[in-house]
Amino acid sequence: MRLGMVGLGRMGANMTRRLVRGGHEVVVTDLSPDNVKQISGEGAIASASLDDFVSKLATPRVAWLMVPAGGPTEQSVQALGQRMKSGDIIIDGGNSYFKDDVRRSKQLSEKGIHYVDVGTSGGVWGLERGYCMMIGGPKEVVQQLDPIFKTLAPGRGNIPRTPGRERIGGTAEDGYIYCGPSGAGHFVKMVHNGIEYGLMQAYAEGFDIFRNASTEQLPEGYRYDLNLADIAEVWRRGSVVSSWLLDLTAMALAENPTLSEYTGFVQDSGEGRWTIQAAIEEAVPVDVLSAALFVRFRSRQQHTFAEKVLSAMRQKFGGHVEPAATAKKTA
Repeated sequence: MRLGMVGLGRMGANMTRRLVRGGHEVVVTDLSPDNVKQISGEGAIASASLDDFVSKLATPRVAWLMVPAGGPTEQSVQALGQRMKSGDIIIDGGNSYFKDDVRRSKQLSEKGIHYVDVGTSGGVWGLERGYCMMIGGPKEVVQQLDPIFKTLAPGRGNIPRTPGRERIGGTAEDGYIYCGPSGAGHFVKMVHNGIEYGLMQAYAEGFDIFRNASTEQLPEGYRYDLNLADIAEVWRRGSVVSSWLLDLTAMALAENPTLSEYTGFVQDSGEGRWTIQAAIEEAVPVDVLSAALFVRFRSRQQHTFAEKVLSAMRQKFGGHVEPAATAKKTA
């Protein structure tokens, strides 16, 4: 298929590479001409402006946005909406708020333009591993886009099949699912990220306990000088708490057991807050997820080793870098 990619940051560029390698024709545009030049040298089709970008897409046009949530996404959707025609498709693969998806979908539908929201997980590792995708929008439109999703998804790989899954079918085992109408994809991804906060926090607090097990405040007979890198590594092998997040933690601790290159300043990208808001609207208690979000707020005032572990995980899976000003201030 021929499609367009708007935004060539950490994920947009690698998604373009995966699509090109999968045989798709990808027209690209970005605020940085250097990014466009770089990716066009790897097989993508360069465009000089948004008008040029749209003109190079085949009818019905398909444009995938991978730009920051909020203002940049809103501006990009509106700009494309002014240039595209009935039957064309806009895909938002970023981390937009699901209620914004519902609004945009209604607005674009008045012009006959289809809107698809795709919650995308995979971070900086997606080029090699593939991207887990949670998709919302008109079902018939999503089905038209299946070749794109199949290329971007991880595929079944060597993951053991869930017992009984052979009777269910569908695309979940390939790494992508249709969740429902507009907003459903980003709603599922939103909660996914809220859960991620809780999982990361549990690991971080556990390793903070290990690090402080040798403190002089404990009786001498109860002090332990533990090898955190070895603990993370052994848990990867047969433990019930093994996971990709643990893999990344083990990697960071093997590189530097003290995590001294991290300050412990932990950002939140929005989905954690939105998850708590959804829980409040549904009257669902989310003790762990809300506590994990509040810890991120606290981390910007005081830093513990747990926050360094959290920051290390974010850098490993998503390439998230701590704010330079904060790093200098606490160095």
